[in-house]
Amino acid sequence: MRISLRDLLEQKPLLLADGATGTNFMEMGLEPGFPPDIWNLTEPQKPEALHQAFVDAGSDIILTNTFGANAPRLKLHQAEGQTFEINKAGAEIAGRVAAAADHPVVVAGSVGPTGELFEPMGEMTMDSAIDFFSEQIRGLKAGGADVIWIETMSATEEIQAACQAAINLGMPYVFTASFDTAGRTMMGIAPEALGEATQPLSEQPIAYGANCGVGASDMLMTNLAMTEANPDAVIVGKANCGIPVVKGKHTIYTGTPEIMSNYVQMAADAGVRIIGGCCGTAPEHIAAMRVQMDNYAAQARPTAEEVIAKIGPLVSPPKSAAADAKVAARASRRRRR
Repeated sequence: MRISLRDLLEQKPLLLADGATGTNFMEMGLEPGFPPDIWNLTEPQKPEALHQAFVDAGSDIILTNTFGANAPRLKLHQAEGQTFEINKAGAEIAGRVAAAADHPVVVAGSVGPTGELFEPMGEMTMDSAIDFFSEQIRGLKAGGADVIWIETMSATEEIQAACQAAINLGMPYVFTASFDTAGRTMMGIAPEALGEATQPLSEQPIAYGANCGVGASDMLMTNLAMTEANPDAVIVGKANCGIPVVKGKHTIYTGTPEIMSNYVQMAADAGVRIIGGCCGTAPEHIAAMRVQMDNYAAQARPTAEEVIAKIGPLVSPPKSAAADAKVAARASRRRRR
């Protein structure tokens, strides 16, 4: 059955999002470099099967197969002229699965980054970025998406462009960034400052948070920083399933269902309300996370030491203020010489 994200948040203290798209599609035969978004038109049974597997595992929120379905990325495959159709079909496929579910399910229209750089480093402007995202979101809205889910962002400007496009089209939205560079996004956003990205906009998100990154331990440190900075916000944590290990032609993620269920417990204790998986997270991981969420009993807010002990070491730990000071001091000495 379908439901809005706002209504479901009012009904439940914790929500379980779905898992990975790309890594699960590779198990279905997706070739490296092929855009899975095009499957919405050519092989719709495959995204439908993945949505169904996540719903059967207990997901409350499923993300459409449209992460890369914006014109700049589709242009790499000569498919930019199908942007609207691909997104509309993606929302319709997910919508059919949600409507037939035996529990309330939110269809979140996935919107990923364009891969372009803003001026002066690149050619993209705020206006052109809003246009790109608007075309995508029009398709998602036409296909019946309940909420726009802007994810894996790294630059404030691109977050603002995607969110503004959703606002212009009258769609509620969520946004997440990827913190994979010493506790920050690739473009330098700190997790505690992420909520400031949309403050200049006329409509604020239903929720915001983090996805992808470099593993569940690092994600928990990001989540802790966010909930400490803004304890009243609805925070999202959608962690990768462990660390990727390349074995031949395949990339294997090291996370187990036990690790991901432990992540649910610790993320909820950290104040995260929407919890899910990203790269490497299969339906069996989501099923274990569902069990943990259904049996959740609150514990103390986790410490960094507890996160490392239970989930594993940090892959890209945040730089401390002391480390930043040492770097600055070394630079100053070099300048004096």
